[in-house]
Amino acid sequence: MGDPVTIALRFALYIDLIMLFGLALFGLYSLKGQERISGAVFNFESILLWAALIGILLSVAAMLQMAKVMSGVSSFSELHHHILQMILTGTDVGLTWMVRVAALLLAAVAAIFSKRAPTLSLVLTSALGAIALATMAWTGHGAMDEGLLRYVHFTSDITHLLGAGGWLGALVAFVLLLRSKKLDGEQHLRLLSRTLTGFESAGALIVASLAITGIANYVLIVGPEISGVMKSTYGSLLALKIALFGGMLVLAAANRFRLSPLLDRSLETGRYAPAISALRRSIVLEFAVAIAIVSLVAWLGTLSPEMDMAVE
Repeated sequence: MGDPVTIALRFALYIDLIMLFGLALFGLYSLKGQERISGAVFNFESILLWAALIGILLSVAAMLQMAKVMSGVSSFSELHHHILQMILTGTDVGLTWMVRVAALLLAAVAAIFSKRAPTLSLVLTSALGAIALATMAWTGHGAMDEGLLRYVHFTSDITHLLGAGGWLGALVAFVLLLRSKKLDGEQHLRLLSRTLTGFESAGALIVASLAITGIANYVLIVGPEISGVMKSTYGSLLALKIALFGGMLVLAAANRFRLSPLLDRSLETGRYAPAISALRRSIVLEFAVAIAIVSLVAWLGTLSPEMDMAVE
């Protein structure tokens, strides 16, 4: 089993960076013109600024925890400056950590301008958020590979991370929309309907990328072996992750083919409450399942399938 503190920090970082990237990206492809101004639909300035700053704090905490584990000391007070300096400047993980912190600092600055230059702010924040999220690939299994395989694995990992960020970021947006006090107004309801419909194409692309890169990552990490790994802790967690992903697909299909059309019909009849309640339950459940999947990803990244299978 992985170190609980390391797993918790990885989980928190995943959630934070996914929200930073995914929500900014959602604002670009789903909102138009004045809707992108902070406060018009979402308080982009506050949410994205805090996400960037919290991401920096979590990154610092994660680096200190990694240095503690790698050095074998029993407490943070025993960490020496040269140990941190060696990790930061002498390892790929350290270098990508510095890239992440720099990207988050710039993203925080970009978020501040969300009222004066909303589109540019979202473009910069989503791009910098993507860079920050992509650096998490260097803390996963791809870092163990060498040569061309290493770059193939990193490419697959980064694509998987960005796909997850796009999906979970959209879920965060829909949860915020469905909790908004403005939801009683027809204009806001039409915005919700439009963004749900607009996410269909992006959602299909995201699901395809997650499925393809998920399979690729499994082969790159474990190989063609199936029966052996399923008896291990790693295999059990992976099977649970796949099952939850399947559950998300079912919920997404229900939103697409049943609940979104129900909302569209409610706009014609004026009876919004049943459609909104059904959508709210479905989106919140889908979001909860997504959080569970991210927690499993954080755990899986600390496990070695080969060692796990050997122990079993």
